[in-house]
Amino acid sequence: MSVAQEAEAANAKYAAAFTKGDLPLPPARKVAIVACMDARLDTARALGLEEGDAHVIRNAGGRVTDALRSLVISQQLLGTREIIIVHHTDCGMLTFTDESIRDKVRQELKQNVDHVAFLPFNDVRQSVLDDIKLVKDSPLVLDVPVTGYIYEVETGKIVKVE
Repeated sequence: MSVAQEAEAANAKYAAAFTKGDLPLPPARKVAIVACMDARLDTARALGLEEGDAHVIRNAGGRVTDALRSLVISQQLLGTREIIIVHHTDCGMLTFTDESIRDKVRQELKQNVDHVAFLPFNDVRQSVLDDIKLVKDSPLVLDVPVTGYIYEVETGKIVKVE
């Protein structure tokens, strides 16, 4: 059975017991969370969220640059008034450079992606600080509380970055 088929079977069970179809569109806790897509980070569990609580925007590295469009929509159309950024230890974004992935794509796919910023970093704490600054400096994002954390994949704890 493929993973997609397993997902279909799991969804059938989920949908059979589903009772949250009447949740409102805006997130109840008025928060948008930008987090890494890493499979070891279960954002809802780690942060105590339920369906309908928050917008969770995930991408490689949890980079705000990739999430800016979604943050604008979240704030302007759906009323979020707080932002949480979550990066994590042992992140894959620590393992490459823009040049190394561009070379890999060039070799394996015969495509030029020199115009793409893949946004790797070599310091998780600094990446959180950089993303907090990006949010706070952006004229497209409302002046709201912005908090950054590092999720420890080894312990499940979040550590506030200041």
